[in-house]
Order: sequence, then structure tokens, then C-alpha cells
Amino acid sequence: MADNKTENTLSSDATEVRAQKLKLLREQIGDVYPAHFHRTMTNAELGAKYESLEPDVETQDVVTVAGRVYSSRNSGMFMDIHDASGKIQIFSHKDVTGEEARALLPMIDIGDIIGVTGIVRRTKRGELTINAQKIEMLTKSLLPMPEKWHGLSDIELRYRKRHLDIMTNEDSKLRFQQRSKIVSGIRRFMENDGFMEVETPMLQSIYGGATAEPFKTHHNTLKLDMYLRIAPELFLKRTLVSGLTDKVFEINRNFRNEGVSTRHNPEFTMMECYWAYADYEDMMDLVERLFETLALSIHGTTEFDFGDKRLSFKGPFKRVPMPDAVKEATGIDFLAIKTDEEARAAAQAAGFAVEKDWTWGECLAFIFEEKVEATLIQPSHVTHFPKDISPFAKEVPGEPRLVERFETYCNAWELGNAFSELNDPEEQRRRMVEQLEQAHARGEKEKQLDEEFLDAIDQGMPPAGGLGIGVDRLIMLLTNAPSIRDVILFPARRNKAD
Repeated sequence: MADNKTENTLSSDATEVRAQKLKLLREQIGDVYPAHFHRTMTNAELGAKYESLEPDVETQDVVTVAGRVYSSRNSGMFMDIHDASGKIQIFSHKDVTGEEARALLPMIDIGDIIGVTGIVRRTKRGELTINAQKIEMLTKSLLPMPEKWHGLSDIELRYRKRHLDIMTNEDSKLRFQQRSKIVSGIRRFMENDGFMEVETPMLQSIYGGATAEPFKTHHNTLKLDMYLRIAPELFLKRTLVSGLTDKVFEINRNFRNEGVSTRHNPEFTMMECYWAYADYEDMMDLVERLFETLALSIHGTTEFDFGDKRLSFKGPFKRVPMPDAVKEATGIDFLAIKTDEEARAAAQAAGFAVEKDWTWGECLAFIFEEKVEATLIQPSHVTHFPKDISPFAKEVPGEPRLVERFETYCNAWELGNAFSELNDPEEQRRRMVEQLEQAHARGEKEKQLDEEFLDAIDQGMPPAGGLGIGVDRLIMLLTNAPSIRDVILFPARRNKAD
């Protein structure tokens, strides 16, 4: 075993020092990466069990813990080791620690993973501590830890080397723990509400369910071009047709070959659900109950901070029809406008640059995006979308230009999109054909009509409400994350050389 003079014989290069120590350890103790080690409790369990232990009190309890070394003081006499649950202080001294364990101390670097067996005590200063009797090397780290333990200062490096980000940044670690809690909370909420979870194909021969550019791949055995799904909608609706369940959902990964921003990642998570014999108002209620439940699980209250804003997820949320919101913001009453030409003229007169072929609904939606979206800070449902931009929703009774659709906004972001779903098979076919023709006119020649879906709708789908929620954006709000890349464990990024 190495003695205390070991470090004086090693290289001055930090990485080389670790490599030399590894070589010495292999010679002296054999297996530096043992397969078998069993701790008796986590650091958090240890803290909970001995929470009431008084300062300057030593127990006779022997425990075994393990973790990564984050700090070392007085030549290893005091070390802090962290596991996923928290940290514990380790004390090594000739009065309590065996000679073999003490001889290992010069070989231990920050970042190594060790196992410790010893007596539990609390120091005079109140620090829960283990008096080490035995120390074992479990993993020798060959790279030094980042210098700034409060977190990596290079944002791109945080995303590229997420393991170091989480290792050195408690906020990042907490955020991903909260993400897991939120996703499982969504699943639990939906199941408790009577929804059945299913899984639909990620590889699809015909992509659909949303308007987006897909990622393309090729199946060698089938000799078939395929696409990563942009939405699970058309498969989930087939589940309603089947009668398997009246309430279906999927927490799904979607892929869209489009831009990257603080709110967009090409691979993202959605929760999409369909509820037979319900409508878009039922889905509004569901959104409010879900958001309130998640806020309470993360914050213990429905009010929380996002940046410099105080948000409230307490329902009911504000509900406003899109034409009303635009009229309030601009004075333009789209419901009084009869034709596409009049809509374009009204928009241009108000200073909006609209395209010469835009429809009434496209003008309305554009002005909403320009003048209203940014004002929707507190959770709000924007209802009564134009039929022109919502081809798969049912019409509002008495106003055929509008449909029973809403989007949920918060912090000026769209979080959810829902319809009273179209289930008239003839109208469904007509609209899908029309959408396909528009796609082909835009140059999307690969887009095809999904005849299998239309065949299923011909069989008869019950009236239903449908909803999609952007899980990543919701997590951003609940965890106070400024970028979507802060809540996706391994976000899309450029190659290092770029």
C-alpha cells in the first residue's frame, strides 16, 4: 500500500497523476473497480435516521455508505462524499481508522468513488459524520472535477457534458429530479382520471397528425422509407374507434426536423390524450386540474416564480375567444368582417403586413400572434380559433368560420392545444385531401393521405375531445428554466467541431 510520500513521486499534471495512482492501486490492491459493494443506507437515509442525534455525541452504530468525493481537507482527514441523495462527512484518524484505510488516503482524489464503513457521530459543530474504520476504492476517476463546484460556467459545455453539469450544479440536479416527478405526476393524474396509457409507433410509413417537417429514415429489410413521428394523433384516434377504452393517452417523444430555440428542440415530449363523449370544454377543465396538481406536487402551492414573474396555476384560468382578444387589442372586429378581401384590408389599414392570398382566418390568427400572445402571462385558454387554420376541429354552432378549439398559454408560450375532434368521416376525408393538396403546393411532395386512418374513421369514431400538452415547456415553467435545453437531459446540439 502507498505511504504518505506517494504524492511527492508523482507527475505534476493532474490527469497524469491520476493515471499513475491507478497503476499503483492496481499493483497494490488489485481490483480498483470492484463489482461487489453493498452499502447499508443512502446518505439521505442516514441523515433522516440520525436527525435527532445531538452535537458531540458518538453512537455505537456501524454503517456502510458510498459516494463520490467532493472535498478533502487536512490530507484526507475530512472528506465529503456525495451520493444521489446528498452528502456525508467522513473522518479518518489513527485513533479510529485502520492503517490500511489510512494508507489509501493519499491515493484518493476529488471525484473518486469510495465506500466507507464506520461509526456514526455528530461533531461539536453539528456535522453528521462517519468515523471511518474501513475505506474501499470503488471507482478511480481519471479526470479532474471542474474547478468551479457551483456549476460549469460555459453554458454549451453544460449541455455537452451533462454529467458534469449535474455533478457540480445542485440546481441542475434538482431540476431533472423535478422533471422525473412531473412526468410521473402527469401519468399518475391521467390514470387516476380513468385514462388508459398506450404506445403508438415512432416509426411511421406515413407521417401525420400535425404540420411539421419530419425526420426521414429507411427500413432495410422492408425496403421502405419511414419517418419519425411528428405526432401520435392518428393512431390514438384509432384506439377510440376500436373501443379498447373511452379515455386514452400517451406520453410520447415526437420529432420535428425544424428550428432550435430556447423553446424548441427537434426531439421533445408531449402528452396527448383523447376522451370519448367529451368536448373541448371538458379538456379545458382537465388542463386546469392537471396544472394545479403538478404545481402543488412541486411547490406545495399553486403560486410560484418564473424569472421575475409570479405565476398562478390555480383554476379556473381566463378564457377568451380569439376574435374578442384581437378586437380588444386592436379594435378590429373580425366577426363583423365578411370576406377574405375585407379581412386583408382591415389588417393592412391597421399596419399589419399580410400576404395577398391570406384568408379571413389567417389574418385573424396572424394579428393574434402579433398583438395578443405576448400579453398572456398568466395561464389562459384562447378559444374559438379560425376554421382556416384548424382543419380537424368541429365548428362553433352558429359561426361556421370558427371551431371548438383552444390553446393554453402561459408566459406568452403555447403549452397546450385541444379540439372538439372532427369525427364526420366524409368531412374528415375532404379536409385531409385539402390539407394534402396545400402541402404538395408548398413542395412537400412526400406527404401522403393516410388511407388506413380514414378507413378507421369510416368505421365510426365517437365524439371526443382531444388534447396535446408540451411537457418540456410545462417543466420549464414549473422549474424556472429559461431554456428548453435546461430541462432536456441530453438536448440536440451541434457537433463539437462546429
